[in-house]
Parts: sequence; C-alpha cells; structure tokens
Amino acid sequence: MTNNILLIEDDTTMNELIVDYLKDFGLNCIAFVNPIDALEELKRNTNYDIVVLDLMLPDLNGFDVFRKIKSIIDIPIIISSARGDIGNKIHGYELGADDFLAKPYEPRELVLRINYILKKSTQETFTIGDFEINTKSREVLVDNYPIDFTKVEFEIFMFLVNNSNRIASREDIIENTSLEPNTKNRTVDMHISNIRYKIGDDSKEPKYIKSVWGVGYKLIS
Repeated sequence: MTNNILLIEDDTTMNELIVDYLKDFGLNCIAFVNPIDALEELKRNTNYDIVVLDLMLPDLNGFDVFRKIKSIIDIPIIISSARGDIGNKIHGYELGADDFLAKPYEPRELVLRINYILKKSTQETFTIGDFEINTKSREVLVDNYPIDFTKVEFEIFMFLVNNSNRIASREDIIENTSLEPNTKNRTVDMHISNIRYKIGDDSKEPKYIKSVWGVGYKLIS
C-alpha cells in the first residue's frame, strides 16, 4: 500500500525535489505552496497518512495552519522549517508535532523520519502507564477495565496522552479537539472531571491527570 504525504512548502524548487525524492521510496507526495489550498484539499480528501509542514508560509502563520489541520483531521505532522530555534521547537511540540526537522536537511533524513512515524502510527494498540489504548477501535482500558468515553472525552484524553508530562492549556485542548472554538474553559474542566471520574482519578491526589493552576492539565505517565 502506498502512503500519501501532504507537503505544505512555499519553495517550489524544494517542493519538486521532495516530491521526486519521496517517489523513489514509494511515497506519494502531493505538494502545496499556499496553505489555504492545502487546507481545502484536506477538507475534501482525508486520505493522507502524514503532513510535512513549513512554518514560513504566505497568508497564514505555520502554527495557525497546524491548528487548522488538527481541527480537520487527527494526522501526524512533521514541522519542517528554517525557524529551528528552541522556542519554535518547543511550541511545535507543545501543539503536538510528531517531529521537527530544521532546514537545511538531507531528503533522506525526511524519508527516515516519515517511515518511523508511519510505522509507529500503524500500531493500533499501545500502552502508556496503566492504560492500554486501541486507536482504531477508540477503546481505552485501565487495569484491563474498559472505559466508556464519549467522542470528545476520548479526543481530550488522547491529546493529553500524546502530550504526556507536558502542560496542555485549555486553549490547546479546545484547538486540538472537536470542541467549538468558543467553548468556555469551564466546559473543558467539566470534560476533564468526567474523564477523571471514569478512570478512577482523584483531583485532590491525582494519579493520572494533574491540574496546573491557571494554565491547564498534564497527564502523568
């Protein structure tokens, strides 16, 4: 099966180079210069396995594009940018980036990182702490006991899992789940409370989800 890669990069020469190079390794890459066109493509066609995203783009900030992608589809994203300073890397990982590849880089390195992430993402079941998670069936077990999450609860839980031991603000949770953009903070708190109840966590002495006062939440793993 051929994997489909969506590339968002405003350098047309680099676009052509990457598309041709990935093709040699059996990867089908569709490239876009304009991020708005790429977002429209994702709305029409979600049959992509990974996104390679530049940060310095026309019309939209790369991090804003990242958030918009995640609001359309939960897909692995590699940030590829000349803005490889620690601040941008930290922000990218805080948003949930799967990797950050600083320019300039050899195309072979991009292939290796894509293959690693694709291999990891095809593993339907994985374990983190006391939790066994099946991403395909959206099933979560804690100590072999199935948890009956709603769709939004599962999305929030998975966002915390994918950012374990990092602080996730309420705004991050809203932007990276199917919650409406104007969702109130107290609604997020309510969902977290429901998740805690279902996994047997105590907000006063948390084993799994820790509140970070004035900021948000962190999954302890």
